[in-house]
Amino acid sequence: MAKHKRRIASLMLHTSPLEQAGIGDAGGMNVYVVESAKRIAAAGIGVDIFTRANKSGLTDAVEIADGVTVRHLEAGPYDGISKDELPSQICALMSSFMHVEARLPMGYYDLLHSHYWISGQLGWLISERHKLPLVHTMHTMAKVKNLSLAEGEKPEPQTRAIGEEQVVSASSALIANTAAEAASLVSLYNACPDRTFVVPPGVDLTTFKVNGGKKAARKKLNIEDDALMLSFVGRIQPHKGPEVLIRAVAEMVKHNPALRSKLKTVIIGGASGNGSQEPDRLKGLTIFLGINDVVEFVPPTAREDLSDWYRASDLVCVPSYSESFGLVALEAQACGTPVVATAVGGLRTAVADGISGSLVDGHDPRAWSAVISRLLVEPERRLLLSMGAIEHASHFGWDATARGMLDVYDRVLSEGSQAIRSLA
Repeated sequence: MAKHKRRIASLMLHTSPLEQAGIGDAGGMNVYVVESAKRIAAAGIGVDIFTRANKSGLTDAVEIADGVTVRHLEAGPYDGISKDELPSQICALMSSFMHVEARLPMGYYDLLHSHYWISGQLGWLISERHKLPLVHTMHTMAKVKNLSLAEGEKPEPQTRAIGEEQVVSASSALIANTAAEAASLVSLYNACPDRTFVVPPGVDLTTFKVNGGKKAARKKLNIEDDALMLSFVGRIQPHKGPEVLIRAVAEMVKHNPALRSKLKTVIIGGASGNGSQEPDRLKGLTIFLGINDVVEFVPPTAREDLSDWYRASDLVCVPSYSESFGLVALEAQACGTPVVATAVGGLRTAVADGISGSLVDGHDPRAWSAVISRLLVEPERRLLLSMGAIEHASHFGWDATARGMLDVYDRVLSEGSQAIRSLA
């Protein structure tokens, strides 16, 4: 009898792959899961992405690409459960998964891949019930985030750290975005080094590319050719650090008033999680600092349009307090725009310091203003960094990410087969 096609059950519960990235809890992880799933499916392996239904009227299953299906799990009221409250619904999610599974052939899935710790908790239960190997990607970790909190930011709860430890222990393999993240898993969570693999995320090099360059993008967006444009792209929350950029711009204008007439700073994104009031607060801050004429807030945009904003920018700024990788930095560089980013976590890998952009130690607005100001007055330097950015990003296509994941899957499945044979 012919063996069935291999299938992966991918779990991402707290945010849907159908949601617009850059608002609510949707961000880089959404892009990561969808883009890698498409490439894995192209290799002949089916991927079902399980997520919690967050509104009524959703169909049970939606095919978003050939071989990639989003399946909705029912758990709790649609709009009444926040990400932080979702662990209370693990039983409901498990029940919903079992109802889906009951309609499928026996042994339908070969492997589970969970994303973020809440999904890992459900993956742990499914893994034990079905004797399926569990591969887990953290994306962010409580212990790492709590080491680098923004001013006034609420620490991640101890219950999350405990839950993450449990998922690490239950997983057959862990996938980290960078060697630094892998080291954190080993040192902070006692992960087994031999079961922790580094697979860097990618960038869609067909969407994010130079494609006409800055002049064409600015014409499309109605931005002056001689503007000095800075951009921030991401969810508007303290941990992403948009306030650092805003205060840095205030410093720049204070020290060089002539800059005001040319400077344009664009904050692209929406409110998220514990930063639900953050956009309004930051708009108020720009008024208080007297720079509301040079700072513009733009709602989250479709990825095809986002590439125009990247291309139109002179610099894209990523002042995060921690990042497991930083997809925004890669996307901007693929469009030929240098990046100024905090020297933390995965941003040290996503940005080649001095080659594709500049890394800044810490979050002092004065330090950020000094780095940005220097680059704005050196167009030749920005041109060299632009060339380096395109080259650097070219090594991070999603095809390479999918191949890395498939290598981990093959290793885990091979070890499982050997264990079964040894028991026979």
